[in-house]
Amino acid sequence: MSPNLQENMATPFDKHATNQVNGTTMTTAARSHDLARLQSHGSHANEAPIQPYISYIEVPDEVYDRLSPSKKVVIVSLLSFSSFLAPLSSTTILSAVPEVAATYNTTGSIINLSNALYLIFMGISPCIWGPLSQVYGRRWICIITATLFLCCSLGTALAPNLVAYFIFRILTALEGTAFLSVGASCIGDIYRPTERATAMGWFYLGTLVGPALGPFIGGVIVTFKPWRVIFYLQTALAGVAAVGAYFLLPETAYYKKSSDLVGLSLQTKVTVLWGMVNPWRVVQLYRYPNLIMVALASSSLVWNMYSLLTPIRYVLNPRFDLTTPIQSGLFYLAPGGGYILGTFFGGRYADYITIKWKAKRGGVRVPEDRLRSALPFMGIVTPACMLIYGWSIEARFGGIALPVIMMFCQGVAQLFCFPSLNTYCLDVMQAQAAEVVAGNYMVRYMFAALASATVLPAVEGIGVGWVSTITAAFLVVSSAATWAAILWGRSWREGIDRRRRAKRGNKLRRAENGKGVTASIEEKGKEKQTV
Repeated sequence: MSPNLQENMATPFDKHATNQVNGTTMTTAARSHDLARLQSHGSHANEAPIQPYISYIEVPDEVYDRLSPSKKVVIVSLLSFSSFLAPLSSTTILSAVPEVAATYNTTGSIINLSNALYLIFMGISPCIWGPLSQVYGRRWICIITATLFLCCSLGTALAPNLVAYFIFRILTALEGTAFLSVGASCIGDIYRPTERATAMGWFYLGTLVGPALGPFIGGVIVTFKPWRVIFYLQTALAGVAAVGAYFLLPETAYYKKSSDLVGLSLQTKVTVLWGMVNPWRVVQLYRYPNLIMVALASSSLVWNMYSLLTPIRYVLNPRFDLTTPIQSGLFYLAPGGGYILGTFFGGRYADYITIKWKAKRGGVRVPEDRLRSALPFMGIVTPACMLIYGWSIEARFGGIALPVIMMFCQGVAQLFCFPSLNTYCLDVMQAQAAEVVAGNYMVRYMFAALASATVLPAVEGIGVGWVSTITAAFLVVSSAATWAAILWGRSWREGIDRRRRAKRGNKLRRAENGKGVTASIEEKGKEKQTV
């Protein structure tokens, strides 16, 4: 095979599938032959599985017609419910922090640290489950993680001491986040790019309503029952998700990498499998600057959400002379209502912008065009709401109504941002969608953990007004980064792809030369033996 052959990672949809890259056709057999040749040179430790060198591909339309529209609605509904659980668990305990601290004879700051660790492991989790879902498919990963989430939730409810509480919280985060990253990949498997954001809007309703409704639910429970009932409820909901995944979720992945392992020796299979599921694959994707920009944008929105939600009981209760957890819990309904309203419009608007710019470009779809729909809401509306919210509380004007209205408006605005950003992660590298989404979640939940751990001390130190100002500035900077991705994202992707193809070509040439030298030495040895 010519050293400059450029490989497209579009997966074969049947045994006769071919890949077109800049006029070069490569059959599935050729791809298998290429892998075999790399292994014959002893390079499988570094080069297996074959890495993608065309980051943006189009998947044939027939892939999206495998399931009926009604079946797709069932899948999206199940995934939205399941994605509700892990974020819900991240905030239900906020209303019960004093009670949990009293149970374990510790402080609220220590319990908030457990919430920060929970969010950190929510960020680590997709790096494990995302690549695994590319190899073994989406269905069984969802079933297994839902079952483990159920067991760990029950363990948290029964935790006899603080150490056990911390351990089970961390394990719950590792399992529960799988639905967020793998669920998004399921959406990408079954919906066309021009339909995806609408479905993603409904899917992300669960991920955003969970953190908003969690403290309200926790506040109601802790007002009338022990805090452990929160986790008994979580266990029951996880059971519903596990049963629903088993009976209602089909395999949506149109190609599983596990088929590439057939016929390999055990040693080679282990090496290749590790290359497929190595979490470092997720981190390596950030060689693409456009993914960094979008991860920064997603992180600013999550930072905004957790910096808004985490200190409510400590900020609003004394500001408005509230005395019970259920009273402060009511404030969480405002952003939750905004998320629900935004679901009806945010995803559709992102799809509308995508279709509009595709028409402007003469039928050519550029993934970065989708990001345009998020800019005014991320760069103007949300920062303005955050500033008014923070300073109205700091300066004590506007009563209860003004911060509640601002929280509601923020909820609506975020649902105009998240579908655009998350669907971009599915569109821009469809052959690695699960890994791109996993990387995005990894970064955003690291920022969520940072917000959860630092916002309350910052509010106590500099005041809620200045904390809101810092958050607003972060959102504006992230909007500028998103605008840069819109302008230069395509050229960044193509430049990285060219360099990676050139690097692969050089490796193949060195391998060919090395093989030729070896053959020449062997031939000379045979001649000497003959003489």
